[in-house]
Amino acid sequence: MTQSDQLQRLEDRLYRIESIDAIKTLKSRYFMACDTKNPELMRQCFVDGEVHIDYGPVGQFKHRDELVKLFTEMACHKHMLEMHHGHNPVIELSDSTHAQASHAKATWELCYQLINTKAKTLTQLALIYHDEYVKTGEQWLMQKTATQAVSTLIIDISGDVPRTLHAG
Repeated sequence: MTQSDQLQRLEDRLYRIESIDAIKTLKSRYFMACDTKNPELMRQCFVDGEVHIDYGPVGQFKHRDELVKLFTEMACHKHMLEMHHGHNPVIELSDSTHAQASHAKATWELCYQLINTKAKTLTQLALIYHDEYVKTGEQWLMQKTATQAVSTLIIDISGDVPRTLHAG
């Protein structure tokens, strides 16, 4: 292998590492936007234009602004205390041999908790995200995302003793 080939392989590996790190940071920024009730930060995590967002019972959206509108109306309230913990990402760039990959796919597991102080409920969810990303300019953005429910637990916390409302 020539020195030029070795240098190219090193550049390819560095690009992959930087891309995967950027995608992890993007998803973390999305979770932070949800937890801190920051619609503009959420909007910035998605491409501007056609997207495919399928959050099951929450809804399906073809533009990031549709999701942001629903998020603002339903979740951006002081009584909605959320916690998104994403983990176990499996991220694959579109072409493992090309250093300038501009598409990626990932799966993430999510542990989600919502304390609704108004309804006096505690909700815990386990989900799997199936995401697709594109690189626009120098940044990675989400273009597609869908959730797959794994488990749900809803607890009534209005009384002295918590009571399970739903487990499944």
